[in-house]
Amino acid sequence: MPPTKLALLWIVLFLCVSKCPGQQSADTNDQQLFTARERMLLERIAQLEQRVAALESRVDGSGAATISSVTPGPQGAGPSVAAQEQALSESISSSAAPSAGQTNAAAPAPPPLTFAGGTTLNFLVDGYYEYNFNQPIGRANLLRPYDVLSNAFSLNQAAVVVDSPPDTANGKAFGLRLDLQYGQATETLQGNSQNEPRPEIYRNIFQAYGSYVIPVGSGLRIDFGKFASSLGYEGNYTKDQMNYSRAYWFTYLPFYHMGIRANYKVNDKLAVNYWTVNGTQQTEPFNGFKDQYFGVALTPAKTFAWNINYYFGQEHPDVQYFPNGGAPPDAPTIQGVPFEPISNPPKGKLHIFDTYFTWNAAAKVTLVGEADYVVQRLYTSSAPQHTAGGAGYVQYQFTPKFSMAARAEYLSDNGALFSGLNQALKETTVTAKYNAAQGFDVFTEWRIDFSNQPFFYTSNLGVLSKHQNTATLGLVWWLGGKEGAW
Repeated sequence: MPPTKLALLWIVLFLCVSKCPGQQSADTNDQQLFTARERMLLERIAQLEQRVAALESRVDGSGAATISSVTPGPQGAGPSVAAQEQALSESISSSAAPSAGQTNAAAPAPPPLTFAGGTTLNFLVDGYYEYNFNQPIGRANLLRPYDVLSNAFSLNQAAVVVDSPPDTANGKAFGLRLDLQYGQATETLQGNSQNEPRPEIYRNIFQAYGSYVIPVGSGLRIDFGKFASSLGYEGNYTKDQMNYSRAYWFTYLPFYHMGIRANYKVNDKLAVNYWTVNGTQQTEPFNGFKDQYFGVALTPAKTFAWNINYYFGQEHPDVQYFPNGGAPPDAPTIQGVPFEPISNPPKGKLHIFDTYFTWNAAAKVTLVGEADYVVQRLYTSSAPQHTAGGAGYVQYQFTPKFSMAARAEYLSDNGALFSGLNQALKETTVTAKYNAAQGFDVFTEWRIDFSNQPFFYTSNLGVLSKHQNTATLGLVWWLGGKEGAW
């Protein structure tokens, strides 16, 4: 019993004991004095009981009984002291006993690793075992950005994600996100000195950006920092994908950018995006040109979404770094790394046209289509190099825990921009995905890669094959308060 209610009961007992027969024979002045004291005590009890009831209603919303029924009036005009004491005791007992509503309305536990302001801390471990039937030298799978090894227990990636998005509905206009990443995928994502001057500085930082929503119209969101690219349908985290292995187009299109981006939601069916960034996969730029991105996201129906993207950039360096020696004497340095300018650097431009749609064609069927066209020149007067193709996906959700998906893809590498060889690439993939538990997915996959040229490694050095067959078991665990896709 709460201490306040226990004290009130002791006061009531004191009044009962003090109202003994010996006092009935007291003189008139004593009786009047006792009545005044009794009235003062009962008034004080009423005030305390009202305060207790008010506090209880704030804590649990229960309708605690009030003391109004036992508030004393003039002597002889209201209920007797015994009746008042009984009513007070019943009031205390009723307010002390929890109602059925109180018992059943326990507050739901918050999601794990969720903090104030909607901030979540999230973890992911993604591993696999894959077998390449070509038995390639070095156990190397070509054109696989994440499942890079054959016949090896491998760590694709281990990630830590801190996410605190803006929430203007609750008065929070700012946010931030940080993705730390380790493993084989990290080596692919961050690239090397061919596409970024100093990749080692940022290797384990996949994303790091801050956000602010400017109160214009429905809200203009601005992000600044390093963020994942929106070009192409597939994303970084395997738990959110239909297939375990990634498509050619995921590998070829940019993984990330560093710069500033803006998003404005016109209405429920239309959102527009604009970026200005250092380049494709360039946390630090290797030229002074700032790339541009324009995107439109359409949602004409709840079951259909369509993205249309255009990217314009210049991906040729105007400076050369020497992190491992070989710099000319007296070369300038940046943080101890020597470099020198490139005379007459190439300034040819890059154009990427990318579009993809997602259609929930039926309750258990999802269809995805993607089409891409890339053209690039070395110098402004150079002949263009082209890469074109697309991919199609279908997924069937047999049960809430089990689904199967298939992907077919084509990439014409005319100019060797993607693979280093002028060839036509095709692949087909079939994947079974089973959600063994909340936060644990099991993937089994069969994939065949084809080329019209000998390209894929075999067990003999210098002997290449036109195809590559792999079987994969992928295991993905994740934990955290972030809901939906990461």
